[in-house]
Amino acid sequence: MLKKKVEGILNAQIEKEGYSSNLYLAMASWAEANGYSGIARWLYAQSDEERVHMLKILHYVNERGGHAIIPAFKEAPKDQKSITDMFNAVLEHERYITDSINTIVAVTLDEKDFTTHNWIQWFVSEQIEEEARVTEILDKLKLLGDRNFYLFDRDILSLRDKK
Repeated sequence: MLKKKVEGILNAQIEKEGYSSNLYLAMASWAEANGYSGIARWLYAQSDEERVHMLKILHYVNERGGHAIIPAFKEAPKDQKSITDMFNAVLEHERYITDSINTIVAVTLDEKDFTTHNWIQWFVSEQIEEEARVTEILDKLKLLGDRNFYLFDRDILSLRDKK
């Protein structure tokens, strides 16, 4: 049975993962509407992945005797200044999620919930991969400068497949 403090922080993470999915969905729509179909596909896949993360936490809470709550999600930004700014925002958001996962780890240790502590380690590893993937994209964008997005847009999906 989950302790209330652990259940509460996991429910808060459900909201964060759901918002992440909506954020990347909004970014994908912007990219697609602006002719960046490869970037859009990458972001649509990220959105799907975040939804899977949300569901993974939701199921865990319910399976452990808690009650997963599905909150309303705040609206994600509709527009982006540039591709580079957008991916900087993605990295910033992934770092925020990493901090949130680390807080969950700390709470599970404080509450001596070693089952959840063990389970949450998958998310710790996942966040290392997420940040590394987006950092690699930003490195490629730095090499490009503000030009030649056609090739980048075409090749971005190969960066996703490295996982």
